[in-house]
Amino acid sequence: MPIPEEVTGFEIDGAVRQELMSLPKTLADDVARNLVMVAQLIDEDPEKAYGYAKVALRLASRVGAVREAAGFASYATQRYDEALKEFRTARRMSGSVELWPVIADCERGLGRPEKALEMAGAPEVQKLDKAGQVEMRLVAAGARRDLGQLDAAIVTLQSPELASNGVHPWTARLRYAYADALLAADRTEEAREWFAKAVESDKDGTTDASDRLAELDGVEFTDAYEEAEADEESGAAEHVTGEDAKPDDVRSEGLRGSDDEREARQDS
Repeated sequence: MPIPEEVTGFEIDGAVRQELMSLPKTLADDVARNLVMVAQLIDEDPEKAYGYAKVALRLASRVGAVREAAGFASYATQRYDEALKEFRTARRMSGSVELWPVIADCERGLGRPEKALEMAGAPEVQKLDKAGQVEMRLVAAGARRDLGQLDAAIVTLQSPELASNGVHPWTARLRYAYADALLAADRTEEAREWFAKAVESDKDGTTDASDRLAELDGVEFTDAYEEAEADEESGAAEHVTGEDAKPDDVRSEGLRGSDDEREARQDS
């Protein structure tokens, strides 16, 4: 797969670069450049990121960081069986528990929420840092919802981290998940409050909390591009009048008029 010339491979994390030093230099550089492409594309074009991850995996399958990157690319494209395999392999190579929450979430993705809940109660969770423990709580709450246990999901998310006024990288997502669970339980006023709190802490726009809040407040957004297109079509229709109008044009305008009248009746 093509890689832009400006991508050198040195953009990756130093620890990953250190892992790649076990490879011949030319090979290490090729793998590094593919890993950079994975990191750059995984959010905006996960399928392309997956393609670069597969190349890196073909070149250096014995490097833990490569297996982890392949896992995240598979996860981003909802290939949960592949992701689970890669994450488990990466964990065996590194001996770290860092991937425990995402492994559990892959179990959810494969339709095994009970397994995810089992992992949420495992001793490995106590070895996670604060961010990892919050991530595990989010996964466990999601598993409860998968099982139809909505009240249990809400209780699972209630924690000191949720109540804290501090803002951390995981704060917006935790508040958002709590608001979404409340809304699913028809606790609309509480949900609105927590969506608002999620907006306050979501400076990078990692969630769509602002849109959800606006929706609850009855705010409707209009697409300016669609409006412009509608104006152009309306202007063109005005020119098809009198003797310039063809039978098909007249029938078309009549149908649009009928649709508008039906919409008006439905709105009233």
